[in-house]
Amino acid sequence: MARILITSAIPYINGIKHLGNLVGSQLPADLYARYMRARGHEVMFICATDEHGTPAELAAKKAGKPVAEFCAEMHEVQAKIGAGFGLSFDHFGRSSSPQNHALTQAFAGQLADEGLIEEVSEQQVYSNADGRFLPDRYIEGTCPNCGYDKARGDQCENCTKQLDPTDLIEPRSAISGSTDLEVRDTKHLYLKQSQLKDKLSAWIDSKTDWPVLTTSIAKKWLHDGDGLQDRGITRDLDWGVPVKRGTEDWPGMEGKVFYVWFDAPIEYIAATHEWADKTGGDWERWWRTDKGADDVKYVQFMGKDNVPFHTLSFPATIMGSNQPWKLVDYIKSFNYLNYDGGQFSTSQGRGIFQDQALEILPADYWRWWLLSHAPENSDAEFTWEAFQTDANKDLADVLGNFVSRVTKFCRSKFSEALPEGGAYGEAETRLIADLTTKIRAYETHMADMDVRKAANELRGIWVAGNEYLQAEAPWTVFKTDPERAAMQIRLALNLIRVYAVLSAPFIPDAAAKMLSGMNTLDTSWPDDVDAALTALPAGHAFTVPEVLFAKITDDEREEWAQRFAGTRD
Repeated sequence: MARILITSAIPYINGIKHLGNLVGSQLPADLYARYMRARGHEVMFICATDEHGTPAELAAKKAGKPVAEFCAEMHEVQAKIGAGFGLSFDHFGRSSSPQNHALTQAFAGQLADEGLIEEVSEQQVYSNADGRFLPDRYIEGTCPNCGYDKARGDQCENCTKQLDPTDLIEPRSAISGSTDLEVRDTKHLYLKQSQLKDKLSAWIDSKTDWPVLTTSIAKKWLHDGDGLQDRGITRDLDWGVPVKRGTEDWPGMEGKVFYVWFDAPIEYIAATHEWADKTGGDWERWWRTDKGADDVKYVQFMGKDNVPFHTLSFPATIMGSNQPWKLVDYIKSFNYLNYDGGQFSTSQGRGIFQDQALEILPADYWRWWLLSHAPENSDAEFTWEAFQTDANKDLADVLGNFVSRVTKFCRSKFSEALPEGGAYGEAETRLIADLTTKIRAYETHMADMDVRKAANELRGIWVAGNEYLQAEAPWTVFKTDPERAAMQIRLALNLIRVYAVLSAPFIPDAAAKMLSGMNTLDTSWPDDVDAALTALPAGHAFTVPEVLFAKITDDEREEWAQRFAGTRD
């Protein structure tokens, strides 16, 4: 039994996330966590809401609520939506927690003790109308690269170019809209990442099994242009982790908070601490290599925009502290999921959002489509036509139809119990061999986190059962050889249990219905397919489950496409 620590990139608190966010981090992380638990491993699956920084303040202001109240409410909303999608977190924490405050301040103190923090005087945009310094994200203007008129002072959402506020054309305050801006002197703390460049480079070079997407982004930030730059880790904000050197005040840093990108990854550790405080568990055995974490495999899941922070900045924090913290072993990164010819956008309300998705269809429809189209090697695109076609074909016609045909036929010709009689022939031997090959391949893809390949293999496993039924036609055999038909149906009913176990990481609700219909709590993995197909003996009672997956009609598809064509209010 292995010990596996899994973290998903933590979503911003500033609103309900779209489906692209879901498939880019939380959903594949859940798939992997569910699979590893099913194989008997000890899993710690952690996520949280990312509650600091300008998006939180701006969203709270728009909602007309104090930022702490807004964040508490949105945490509950995001936790409920996560549960709706079946995300099996061991803990869903909050980066505003006392545990994260203390850990972030402790890391800053350790980095300062190691000589890796520098106080830098710099110029920053000050808004006379707002009476405050404006962090980069509080400044909007026109991107000099692509002309997008709502670019932020840190990055253009449209072309993804990294920016400085002074790069923007016609800059304005995102708080008041005022253009009465001036540049003033202020002082901030910088993490001297450049001193860790060689160490980080050697560490990344050692990760020969990482996806090309992950390592290529990391190496670009390490080596392109002037290479890895020192990074400001403080901001002039009211909301965040107050700047302290461990437990001590930091002279000259009064009224400042740590930058959200400094404290957010530390929340992975802090959320595990939150879990421990809630459950009485031991968080250090997951995170401290001197307390047992040396045998943990740590896997992170994220979209490609988060890769630089997880391959460089967060590892720099961990390495630079010179403390025995657990470094990530594998980073699974994803490209973007686009929406119907354009981009999903939380800030612009474009696309279908997670709460809306759950309103119109059960979670398993979304889980299956998103995972089977995961944007691993390139960007992917959601279209309503593809969604309807694939859900109807894979879920209704292949898996749902298999379960329905077998259970209804058995009830009609035998009873609601597995029938006795008959012995395997060549067709069954071939099927077992075929399933064995496919299941072993499925296991390999799941272990390697090749999400689309795993989904394709699982679909093939479902198809194999249907092809067996189609070729052997027990409804015809029954007329002349009822004992052989009994054997065929008994095998097929056992196959429903096997399908439930194999499919649970992808479609947990449907898998639970299949197991319930088969009247079994046996979720043992089909290591031996032959044995697995006799797990439910003759005479074992079952019930015919309700329709697992209703087909999506053309009218529904057209209605939804029209409903989600515009922007969310």
